[in-house]
Amino acid sequence: MKIARYTHNDQIACGMVEGDTLRPIRGDIFGDFSTTEDRLPLSDVALLPPVEPGKLVCVGLNYKRHAEESGAAIPEEPMLFMCAPSAVIPDGGTILLDSQDARIDYEAEIAIVIGKQARNLPEADARSCIFGYTICNDVSNRDYQKKDGQFTRAKSFDTYKPLGPWIETGLDPDNAAISLRQNGELRQQSNTSDMIFSIDRIVAFVSGIMTLNPGDVIITGTPEGVGPMRSGDRIEIEIEGIGTLANSVANA
Repeated sequence: MKIARYTHNDQIACGMVEGDTLRPIRGDIFGDFSTTEDRLPLSDVALLPPVEPGKLVCVGLNYKRHAEESGAAIPEEPMLFMCAPSAVIPDGGTILLDSQDARIDYEAEIAIVIGKQARNLPEADARSCIFGYTICNDVSNRDYQKKDGQFTRAKSFDTYKPLGPWIETGLDPDNAAISLRQNGELRQQSNTSDMIFSIDRIVAFVSGIMTLNPGDVIITGTPEGVGPMRSGDRIEIEIEGIGTLANSVANA
């Protein structure tokens, strides 16, 4: 099931995506909800980020080849950092580069959307708190990343976390093809099966540190092939079973 968040006639709502249409949802997607019999063409609505995360938790260096291309050692446990939820923009939104001189990279990632409150989950129970999965572009200013020695500023500028286009609740996250195209040219191509730490391991690990709440998002790292973006670029990230997240790039 694909769940989208959107605006229509100046109203914010959620709906179930069925082909090129939406069936509006009544209720709370993280609680009790039902779909109506109405249909809206997707072309008639404006997609929003599929969720407004209270926390945006990020995992670094979670694909072996990306760690190698970054010149970093393979981590012994998930390497976590936080990003500002205010950086989130939807499918179709514009990434605004904070600098015309710095290297600012794209990073294709699968994102976990939490559906139930969780704390200290064992790996075997990790899926019990997951609502579904979406796509994220973990945009990163490499100059600030190197200068600061940590990631918060480099990855938290407004517009630096495109998220969408919707949440897929029925995905097998352990075996999904992931790819990124820049202006139609393939730049990243991998599979989530190549992750160092699995979805279950990541969720259990994070829940051992902080309480996870409905709507929180965990992004899980990027495969090899990251590279710089420039104003005028179009970045498209596709994850098998979810869809495509597409964003344009411009100078701020």
